[in-house]
Parts: sequence; C-alpha cells; structure tokens
Amino acid sequence: MISSAEELRALRTVARLEPSVSLLEQRLADLAASLGQRDAEAIDEAAASLQRALAGSIAEFQRAARDGGGIPPQLRQRLILAGGQVATLREAVARATRSLDRAIDVLLPGNTVQGLYGAAGGSVRQSQGSLLA
Repeated sequence: MISSAEELRALRTVARLEPSVSLLEQRLADLAASLGQRDAEAIDEAAASLQRALAGSIAEFQRAARDGGGIPPQLRQRLILAGGQVATLREAVARATRSLDRAIDVLLPGNTVQGLYGAAGGSVRQSQGSLLA
C-alpha cells in the first residue's frame, strides 16, 4: 500500500523511466550480439540505435530530475549495470582493434629499412593503428 506522496511520486517516476531503461538494455544486448557475430552492418545499426535510445533516455531522466523525484534506486542500479556493459563492450572493441592493428602490421610492413628486428632482437616497428576510447 502506498503511504505517502513521495512513494507515489517514486512509483510514477519508475513507470515513466522504465521503458527508457529497458530500451537501453535491449540496445546494448543487440550491440553485444552484433559484435559477437562480427557483422559490421549490424554493428553500425545497433550502435546507431543505442545512440538514439541514449538520447531519448537522457531527455527522460532530465525531466525526472527537474520534477524533483530523482532516479529511483532500482533504476539507478540498472543504469550502473548498463554502464558496466558499455565498458565491457568498449574493451572488446579495443582488443579487436589492437589485434587487427597487429595483423595489418605483419601483412603490410611499413617503410622500415632495417627490417623487422633491431640488433638486440626486439622489434623496431611501432604499430600504426590506434584507438581512442
């Protein structure tokens, strides 16, 4: 039973924000699946859908903050978990990028006059690829 106006406001806030959080979770799952399938077109589409969902969610959460109710703890926890998923996906993309950079460096060596190894046996080449996270 609802005992106060504050509890009623919290329930309304959860009801209003729940669809946005659910959509974000679904879009993150879609992006993770696309990355797992290594389907570039699906990855682009999933990333764009995630960006649209994030933009919509930001507007909803700003509205909730303005109304004074804040973000209910259960939704805050789900957003924290979603943030962890984003970090995991970002790391997976970074690993894939580094792996691709190494493969490209091996297949397409630069204009290194000295060869691939220095006098001490270490590599004299630097990876040309980079990833900004």
